[in-house]
Amino acid sequence: MIKHYILNLNPTAKHEWDRCILRDPLTAKRPDFSRLIAEAVGADTGSYLISVNIEVQVLEQAAVPQAEQLSLSFPEVAVQSPMREAA
Repeated sequence: MIKHYILNLNPTAKHEWDRCILRDPLTAKRPDFSRLIAEAVGADTGSYLISVNIEVQVLEQAAVPQAEQLSLSFPEVAVQSPMREAA
């Protein structure tokens, strides 16, 4: 059984659980490995000694955009207040 997941690594995340996130690419849900293994074993009740082989191949890496700081320059505008002529 081959499954594909999206792995997000963020070592500077505020919370420990946000530093390494594995998600399904279609549903964005976190995988339930116990359920996946149970499906592979079958529906028979019992205890099983199993071997799980995890092979990781990076298919594509999406670069994280660097935080760009935009500099906005506003030209100086001389504002003249309308002066009323004295009559």
